[in-house]
Amino acid sequence: MMPLGLSLAAIIVVLDQFTKALVLAFLEPYQAVEWTSFLSCVLVFNTGVSFGLFAGETALLRWILIGLAVAVSVWLMSWLYKETRPPVVSSLGLILGGALGNVVDRVSRHAVVDFVDLHIGEWHWPAFNLADSAITVGVMLYLYTSLRDQRRRSKLRQK
Repeated sequence: MMPLGLSLAAIIVVLDQFTKALVLAFLEPYQAVEWTSFLSCVLVFNTGVSFGLFAGETALLRWILIGLAVAVSVWLMSWLYKETRPPVVSSLGLILGGALGNVVDRVSRHAVVDFVDLHIGEWHWPAFNLADSAITVGVMLYLYTSLRDQRRRSKLRQK
C-alpha cells in the first residue's frame, strides 16, 4: 500500500507547488482577487506556523519548523510503510504531501505561500493553500476511519 500513499503525496506536492507558482506569477503580495462573495485569492507569505502563529521569521525558527516537518514526514513514511488499510494509507499520503509541499516553500522561499482567503463580511479565516487543505482532509479522513473502525470493533465485542 505504500506506493499508493507515496503517489498521493507526490501528486499533492506537485499540485501544491503548481498552484503556488500560478499565484506568485499573477499576484503581488496582499493583492486580492475576489472569486465569490466569500472566497478570494490573496498572496500572503507565512513565516510562522498554522494561522500565522509565531510569524516574524528568524532563521532559527525557519530551520526548527523545517526540521519538525522533516521529522514528521519521516515518521509518516515509516507508518505508511507498515499500514495496510487503504483509507489510512490515503490519509497519510495527504498529510505527507501537504507537509512536504510546505517544506518546499520554507526551504526555497523562506516562507509558506498562502493564497486561499475564506471570509464572511469582515471576518476572515487565515489564508491557506492546497498543502494545508490536504493536511486537513487527511487528518479528517484518518479520524473518521479510526472512529468507524472503533465502532466496528465495539459491535463485534458485543456479539
